[in-house]
Amino acid sequence: MIKGRVSGKVWSSRRIGSVPSGPLLEVRTEKGDTLIAYDPLGCAPGEQVLITQGSVAAGYFTDRPAPVDALIIGSIDEDTIQKS
Repeated sequence: MIKGRVSGKVWSSRRIGSVPSGPLLEVRTEKGDTLIAYDPLGCAPGEQVLITQGSVAAGYFTDRPAPVDALIIGSIDEDTIQKS
C-alpha cells in the first residue's frame, strides 16, 4: 500500500470505453511522487489516503476489465505512530 494526500481532481471529458466513469484524483505520495488514482470512496483534496496499484487495483472492477493502475482503498482518519 502507498500512503499519500489528495492534491486535486483530474477532469477527463473524454475516455476510452474501458475506463470506468468516476472520479480520478491526483495524489502526492510520502516520497513526493504524483499518482492519478481512481476514487470509489469520494475523497476530498487534502485528505490522506491509502492506495494500491497494479493487478489488485484493476481487480476491483469485477464486471469488466479496466485499465486502472492506482485505486484509493482507504481514507486515513488519524495518522498516529506509537513509540515504545
